[in-house]
Amino acid sequence: MTSQPLPTPNYDEEVDFQALAMTDPDFAKFYDDADGHVNFQDPKALQQLTKSVLKRDFNLELELPDDRLCPPVPVRYNYVRWLQELLDSTDDSEDPEKKDVIGLDIGIGASCIYSLLACSLRPVWKMLGTDIDPSNFKNANENIKRNGLESRVSTKLNVAEDALINPKAFGLDKLDFTMCNPPFYSSAEDMAVSSAGKSGAPSAVCTGAEVEMICEGGDAGFVLRMVEESIELGNTVRWYTSMLGKLSSVHQVIDRLKEIGVTNWAVTLLRAGNKTRRWAVGWSFGDRRPNNAIARGSDVGTHILPYPTAQTIHTIGFTRSEAAALLNDTLKQLDLQWYWNAEKWLGHGVASQNVWSRSARRKRKRVEMEQEDGQESKPEPEAPKKKESADVALEFDIEVKEGDMEVRWRQGKDKILFESFCGMLKRAMKQK
Repeated sequence: MTSQPLPTPNYDEEVDFQALAMTDPDFAKFYDDADGHVNFQDPKALQQLTKSVLKRDFNLELELPDDRLCPPVPVRYNYVRWLQELLDSTDDSEDPEKKDVIGLDIGIGASCIYSLLACSLRPVWKMLGTDIDPSNFKNANENIKRNGLESRVSTKLNVAEDALINPKAFGLDKLDFTMCNPPFYSSAEDMAVSSAGKSGAPSAVCTGAEVEMICEGGDAGFVLRMVEESIELGNTVRWYTSMLGKLSSVHQVIDRLKEIGVTNWAVTLLRAGNKTRRWAVGWSFGDRRPNNAIARGSDVGTHILPYPTAQTIHTIGFTRSEAAALLNDTLKQLDLQWYWNAEKWLGHGVASQNVWSRSARRKRKRVEMEQEDGQESKPEPEAPKKKESADVALEFDIEVKEGDMEVRWRQGKDKILFESFCGMLKRAMKQK
């Protein structure tokens, strides 16, 4: 596998078969130049498309058996990219892309495509993978070796009764993420009904084995099993994620997350070209908040989206400099940490509690007046409080633009606290 970065692929549109055939002789054998057609009822044509796209866009080599699932690349790539952005936007290091990360792929399949893509896109990432099918396990390890990734991808053959998420099986106490493309169907009848409900014949042959396509409860049942395991594991994993094949399954998973008290989740539509639609869901027991673009994907229904992690505050009537000055003056009067970067028009703040309420501001004013008079301050005694992560109740960024400012919620468990903070800023920005 090459160490040189390749151009970032764009799979918003369908793969250009003609362009691929012109650069890849192996794919050209399956491309009918007369009508621009590829017969994807031929398993070999389907396999070659996946192999050729992986070679062209990621310099990855792949071999697949005829009797196992052949993974189309675009939607898999989009899932990996979304997951990377989810981790990046909830990381506090200076350069998240260079941070050592360990992830678990539950059900690697014969291709091991998620681990291969993840390692191709991030040179410092390492992956773990499990599967319950000996044939898939054998082929996956051959693909790992084929790409020289033995030092970065570790695998384990499980049985169906094993826990889905078990870092200790790999000698680890923590994981950065889990990912999964679960079997979509609950039975052969379920699969037949789904196929019958689609207009027209399938555009491509399905070569998946029963072990890859069917499980108890289908995709929702499989991911709900992950949810139950995550309750016990908690912060052992930074982000639990999975792909889902049906929007109704997404609803079931998020409903269960709400039931168990999870308030930090992300959901998105994974679109590839004009036909394929899949969804991804992630959840965390931590308090690092992903940005809105990652957590609140489009076309998924507003009622299953998490609480917004950003608010826009209008500063109409102020110049950009005036708005920045008023913002700094407002926050410097509060008992919180505040750092302002004038060049970037960007500030970063941390509060250990609500210090902007009227009572908190009156108390701070009283203390300051007593200190000015040379009197010893005697604040009212407070009940001991349990320390949260580094005693952070709210961490935020504020970017001042022309006409408005964006407040980005970066850390904290209490959405009401964030909402209250934004409300205080909105009132302050009207003082002209």
